[in-house]
Amino acid sequence: MGETDHNHQAPPPVQAPPVGPPPPNLGLSRGPTWTPAEQLLHLHYCIHSNPSWPQAILLAFQHYIVMLGTTVMIANTLVPSMGGSHGDKARVIQTLLFMSGLNTLLQTWFGSRLPTVMGASFAFILPVLSTINDYTDETFSSEHERFIYTIRTVQGSLIVSSFINIFLGYSKVWGNLTRLFSPIIIVPVVCLAGLGLFARGFPMVASCIQIGLPMLILLVITQQYLKRLVPVAHHVLEKFALLICIAVVWAFAAILTVAGAYNTAKVPTQMSCRTDRSYLLSTAPWIKVPYPFQWGTPIFKASHVFGMMGAALVSSAESTGTFFAAARLSGATPPPAHVLSRSIGLQGISMLVEGIFGSLVGTTASVENVGLLGLTHIGSRRVVQISCAFMIFFSIFGKFGAFFASIPIPIFAAIYCVLFGIVAAVGISMIQFANNNSMRNMYVLGLALFLGISIPQYFVMNTAPDGHGPVRTNAGWFNDILNTIFSSPTTVAIIVGTVVDNTLEAKDNATDRGLPWWVPFQVRKGDVRNGDFYRFPLRLTEYIPTRFL
Repeated sequence: MGETDHNHQAPPPVQAPPVGPPPPNLGLSRGPTWTPAEQLLHLHYCIHSNPSWPQAILLAFQHYIVMLGTTVMIANTLVPSMGGSHGDKARVIQTLLFMSGLNTLLQTWFGSRLPTVMGASFAFILPVLSTINDYTDETFSSEHERFIYTIRTVQGSLIVSSFINIFLGYSKVWGNLTRLFSPIIIVPVVCLAGLGLFARGFPMVASCIQIGLPMLILLVITQQYLKRLVPVAHHVLEKFALLICIAVVWAFAAILTVAGAYNTAKVPTQMSCRTDRSYLLSTAPWIKVPYPFQWGTPIFKASHVFGMMGAALVSSAESTGTFFAAARLSGATPPPAHVLSRSIGLQGISMLVEGIFGSLVGTTASVENVGLLGLTHIGSRRVVQISCAFMIFFSIFGKFGAFFASIPIPIFAAIYCVLFGIVAAVGISMIQFANNNSMRNMYVLGLALFLGISIPQYFVMNTAPDGHGPVRTNAGWFNDILNTIFSSPTTVAIIVGTVVDNTLEAKDNATDRGLPWWVPFQVRKGDVRNGDFYRFPLRLTEYIPTRFL
């Protein structure tokens, strides 16, 4: 035993393996990666910089042409159902253009300060249709009298419902709501601001495939491929290809019309394809300045006001998503909460003015014009402000405005196929600021995206041509509110995304949600660039009460 004890030897020490370089990252070995970029670097002109005056004027006219399509679509949809004539439709378009120009100036000066055009909103279609239905069975001396009575009722509803946005904005309620946002919520909200408008894309292109499809193909080839094949014309085609394509296809449509290509076509086809079926040029006045209460004194009915309040909420939600896209495409940082509050408050004031002037619908931030910022790579605020001059000029000189308003709708729809897609892609790009490998984030994002498309599609499919949606209780005002809210993809995405993202392990996943990056932009002085992009012009900030900043 003792011998064993004396002969026992300790085992040799185990040597640690030599320290070497870490194992290679297989992802890096396959190609480079890109760090998140808070501001886009491929813009020719950002929000502060300005192109030369000749370029700025042409680009501004391009913005006017793009926003014109939605204005004409809304007038074509509502005015005939109201009993209005072609002359009434021309005056409605003039009023919508005038208010768009005025409201865009107000927003770029005192609201969001972003290069966003404020155009007519489809969110108000259902409440207006509800108003039309209430007067269908009543007896009027003429269809024109029914039109006047209907639009006066719409006026009253717009005036009352405008106070919803004014309260939400200037009480800071809307800004406090957006403080609950994270990049995970912004992705579906901005994405559906573009994707949610798919019905105004190829389905309307197909209404006249002979001119809609050539416009879509020609725009893609000219603006993306031809500029690379012809380097000399690169900058011209990148900035102005849209105007060139509109002129070419519009002329082609006029040739087909004169040649009698649609003489035997069905009436809907002729309305979509022919260049002489708008009847705007022959009925529009040479000079007509929109003025307050031009249709008469407003009519106030509580049942219609509540439905219009739902549309006011939807327009606020849709503008919010569009503002985030505009900030991205103009080289600005995400708009802080106080900026969103004042922009929604100002949108309410604009709606009040629209009701006073007799506009048919309220306005919202134009998605197609934000897409144009990305198409041209020019996010200049001055360009959008100059476009207001075109809106106001053509709203007063009706014959000239009617000429451009006669562009066939499938041409606009082809343009929207590209512009709405750009806005949707901007929303997708926001995922770079959150952990896109988190299963929790994938769940929230997927749920908000899918329900944001699926729920509105259900409401649209079950809405009758007269505006009656799937919610049909004995309270018509309640039906209008719910049918309007849940027909909006952006609004549904905000509701679903905000609730789920802030209740599903929110605190434990703050970093994965991208909050360390996001929160500084939501505070007035959280990022030094906030003041550079969003402060009022001419040092007005020093003289305006804080609640309005």
